Amino acid sequence: MKRILIIEDDKEIAGIERDYLQLSGYDTTIADDGVEGMRLALTGHFDLILLDVMLPGIDGFGICRRIRGAVDVPIIMVTARRSDIDKIRGLGFGADGYMEKPFSPGVLVARVKSQLAQYERLKGTKKDDAIRIGDIALDPSRHVVTVRGEEKALPNKEFQLLEFLMINADHVFSRETLYMRIWGMEPIGNTATVPVHINRIREAIEEDPANPKHILNIWGVGYKFKP
Repeated sequence: MKRILIIEDDKEIAGIERDYLQLSGYDTTIADDGVEGMRLALTGHFDLILLDVMLPGIDGFGICRRIRGAVDVPIIMVTARRSDIDKIRGLGFGADGYMEKPFSPGVLVARVKSQLAQYERLKGTKKDDAIRIGDIALDPSRHVVTVRGEEKALPNKEFQLLEFLMINADHVFSRETLYMRIWGMEPIGNTATVPVHINRIREAIEEDPANPKHILNIWGVGYKFKP
């Protein structure tokens, strides 16, 4: 049974999330403040984390930034805010997805299932040969990217996105296509997601992220990996 950690200070919302996820077969735990939520998240005992943005003690952005480097599980941020800046901040700190309140319980369950399925597909991919292009090598079996001899551990979505672009080097893909391929759903309201993750990949693999040589933006079309 998959274990879901709900970090949410609104007891009514947390209860609804818990009830619907339990009805769908998930084991759930609720933390109603940021400090306790971060402590539980860092135990590594959960398969997915639902993380509210506005929390007492420490906010969701701070929690996401802290746990992303220590725990490799999908993180879905939940907020009543509708600002794209907040979405970009959350994704920049390593969140895998974003949900705006209010949302239907059915959408919540579908999003959780989708994120878990994407994670399992990535983790379940076992390949013997690394993908090597120039001074960049990607090893799916170890989930490691080596750049100019230095190993880089990318979060799930960045790793999966880089792998897809490297496999299809020199092919241009739109934001929408990349989102559907990597996140497995229509990019409704998530137009900022792909650029945020692209920027994080550039920070990891490019000598000068502001002037990338590998992950290129083809204006008006999309992105490609240049060998």
